[in-house]
Amino acid sequence: MRRLSWMLLALCASASQAQPVPVPPLASKPDLARLDYDLKPRQIAPGTWVIEGEVADFSRANGCNIINTGFIVTGDGVVVINTGPSRLYGEQQRRAIERVTREPVRRVIALNLHPDYFFGHQAWADRPTQALAGSVAGMQAEGSAYADNLYRLCGDWMKGTESTPARESLDPKALPQTLQVGGHRLELRRLHGHTADDLVLIDHTTGVLFAGGLVFAERVPTTPHAQFAPWTASLDTLAQWHAAGQFRTVVPSHGPVHDGTAGIGQTRDWLQWLGAQMQGSAERGLDLGEVLRLPVPERFARWAAQPAELHRSLTQWYPRYEQQVLGGTTPAPR
Repeated sequence: MRRLSWMLLALCASASQAQPVPVPPLASKPDLARLDYDLKPRQIAPGTWVIEGEVADFSRANGCNIINTGFIVTGDGVVVINTGPSRLYGEQQRRAIERVTREPVRRVIALNLHPDYFFGHQAWADRPTQALAGSVAGMQAEGSAYADNLYRLCGDWMKGTESTPARESLDPKALPQTLQVGGHRLELRRLHGHTADDLVLIDHTTGVLFAGGLVFAERVPTTPHAQFAPWTASLDTLAQWHAAGQFRTVVPSHGPVHDGTAGIGQTRDWLQWLGAQMQGSAERGLDLGEVLRLPVPERFARWAAQPAELHRSLTQWYPRYEQQVLGGTTPAPR
């Protein structure tokens, strides 16, 4: 007989998501001098720099800096890509860029709605900040909840941070859009699957793709806004662009920068395995507690954020697979 303990777990998870996350009090006098992200831009192509975050999960130890941000020095100004998880990160990012170039920043682009893509925007209040219209709407709708969670997870690293959505919306109907900025030909394209609006940037001059959250490398993908089938289709599109010679180097938002399609393949492999694992487990009548205890294939076992990110995905999505198998009306994600 099917056990119903998954219902209790799902209800607990749902309740925890619905209630405000308590924010611990900040230290009255935090030692701001020690809160140094130690940002070190690394040049990966002519005029193209990446500031690499830890390949890990959010924690106070890393200041919740797990994202790769980037900037392109074009000869006619700088394009910044993603601004990190906090006001402090944005300020330190800005100083790190100023150590590399004297060119002015022309625009700041966030590739999706997740907080570490745009919480550093406070440091860029005097520059145009842009994202897809759907991402801007998501930033506005979910920013306060993001802030509560990151204050809880990161503590003093978040001091003074307020959710600051991008101020300029990019119309998806106007994409793809090619921009000639100085000596670089940049193309903005909209895909989706990791979120409803995933912006990617291809620098055709250098062959670098800023893939945003569509591509994870050596790290378990996050799925709070995921649609599995569109995400897989977007990965196939990226692979086709690579085969057509549109880019060589991939900058994922999470995981090592790499040449080729390794990260694309890893992300596709994970999504296909996760969907099959949930479908098969639901058909076998396993409850959520049992699924959470199942082993993962060896090829995934050493990825960063394992098993925490897997458990988040299972807690969010597995009840839908169970409901579908039981004849419920809620479709499982595909």
